[in-house]
Amino acid sequence: MSCCRLTSWIKSILEKIKWFPIGVVFLLLPFLALATAQAGESSGKRQSNQERIVWQEWSDDVFAKAKNSKRYVLLDLEAVWCHWCHVMDERTYKNPAVVKLVNRQFIPIKVDQDSRPDLSNRYDDYGWPATVVFDSDGKERAIWSGFFPPEEMLPMLRSALKEKTTVQLRPEQSGIIATTLSPKIHQELKQRFDQGYDTEAGGWGFGQKFLNWDNVEYAMQQARVGDEIAERRAKETLAKQLKLIDPVWGGVYQYSTDNDWVHPHFEKIMQMQAENLRIYSQAFGQWHAPEYLAAAKDIERFLSTFLLTPEGAFYTSQDADLIRGKHSQGYFALDDAQRRKQGIPRIDKHIYSRENGWAINALTNLYMVTGEASYLEKAKRAADWIIANRSLPGGGFRHDQSDQGGPYLGDSLSMGRSFLSLYCATADRKWLDRAKDTAVFINKHFCDVSSKRQNAGFITAQATPRTSLRPAPLLDENVSLARFTNLLFHYTGDKHFQTMAQQAMCYLATPEIAGKPKVLVGGILLADRELGSDPAHVTVVGPKGDPRARALFLSALSYPGSYKRIEWLDQAEGPLPFMDVEYPPSKQPAAFVCIDGRCSSPIQDPASILARLQAPKKASR
Repeated sequence: MSCCRLTSWIKSILEKIKWFPIGVVFLLLPFLALATAQAGESSGKRQSNQERIVWQEWSDDVFAKAKNSKRYVLLDLEAVWCHWCHVMDERTYKNPAVVKLVNRQFIPIKVDQDSRPDLSNRYDDYGWPATVVFDSDGKERAIWSGFFPPEEMLPMLRSALKEKTTVQLRPEQSGIIATTLSPKIHQELKQRFDQGYDTEAGGWGFGQKFLNWDNVEYAMQQARVGDEIAERRAKETLAKQLKLIDPVWGGVYQYSTDNDWVHPHFEKIMQMQAENLRIYSQAFGQWHAPEYLAAAKDIERFLSTFLLTPEGAFYTSQDADLIRGKHSQGYFALDDAQRRKQGIPRIDKHIYSRENGWAINALTNLYMVTGEASYLEKAKRAADWIIANRSLPGGGFRHDQSDQGGPYLGDSLSMGRSFLSLYCATADRKWLDRAKDTAVFINKHFCDVSSKRQNAGFITAQATPRTSLRPAPLLDENVSLARFTNLLFHYTGDKHFQTMAQQAMCYLATPEIAGKPKVLVGGILLADRELGSDPAHVTVVGPKGDPRARALFLSALSYPGSYKRIEWLDQAEGPLPFMDVEYPPSKQPAAFVCIDGRCSSPIQDPASILARLQAPKKASR
């Protein structure tokens, strides 16, 4: 793993220099600079002298040329604004082995799809870049969709040269899933993820039964790339968890004992409500099962009825017992009127930043899959209250009105994640600015610089000279931080946030952390997958006052899952915070989709966005 590590060259130089007298060091600096410059110049000469692919333009006689030269035709159909096309050019088509093979066996043709509607329309379903191999008679030997790194492209090209019949790969994702974990740890976590599923009672874990949201979310991601076992287990867990939703008031009971789903403990705490609400919202977006939407709405109903403050923030929990210490199974079997006649279990009326961040994020997810504005308004109102009443200088947040210790990582982390969700849902840049400020605060106050370990992770509370117990990093917080700052990096392009994500991942990837018996396997696998890939990316281009543009944006928001980058480019607001793609002008609002190594042509039909975003089965190659 390359994060948290100096390159060996720099490290060796520093190790040698530190033993020289300071005067000698200054005398050596000009020579070191000269040597470095000469090395760079030499490297540049080697690079410029390297063989490169000499791309040609499409012409009517291209197949005649191919027949005369006994070569095939390689068509790289790109878009000048396409991110993955640029990656393909830099990583794949500059690789010496690819260059050598292409120049020897193919006539290489590069075409901007915007300039050739005939070719663009023919291969539009494959997204950009689309790669087509023809034989000299003009027959398609292979069609590939999206970006392929050189190590994949080489065998694909060789295979296309050997095949005797036309090979046409469907417009599927490339199946590129990089990992930041060592192969050994990655394999061990995958095995434990599979072995941790209770095939008899359902759900991950044994003894106490509840919805393990990280494991279910990871299984849902696996289902989107064709893992039928993961899909079945996710759906089974979601169905079992319905038994722990209060049929009268809504909300989720904490867990069930006896290794089944029918012996609940009746307390309703915020994290369980929020994460269940988020997962059921995403499950509805993915599978459109009405029972998932009903579950999400039942949880939201409980939050709004019992935990919503008059000012719009959220209280913390509802007690399991009507009478302290007396089991309340009979009470929760009653209907609404009978319950209220006896009284209502105590509500913990503390208003914590962390718990509100969880609720805001969950409500925003429910809004994104339903489009119901009331959920978004509740989320924004709670966020505004926390900003007004719990903010710390520099972008962080207190836990309560006043903290005995702290500040705590969980409060700022939860709010930072909720701000990024609000930016995704609204395209209002004030929320992205809030998310950035909070991430900077986290890095300043919770990065464990005192530790000598490079993989120390982020600590749960700020250490002070008066701290009696040194704060330690928590696994679940580092999972959440890795995922939050990695997605924030993709929205902003700021590599400081990428470094934060890598540092948290370094901590999660160590054998002593990943190997713990009760580790959050799904959380580490989620963070690992996200750090090794780009999020699904949709940009709507058009005025925010145009209902056609809004319809495109709402359609993009409904794409399920947390790992997505949805943006709205209104030219009146200037460029996006991170313009890594230059979008072509359009006479009417359009959406551009980039996912799994490929980018779409402009889309004007809202219904077509999800069709382009749906992650199909992995291509078999």
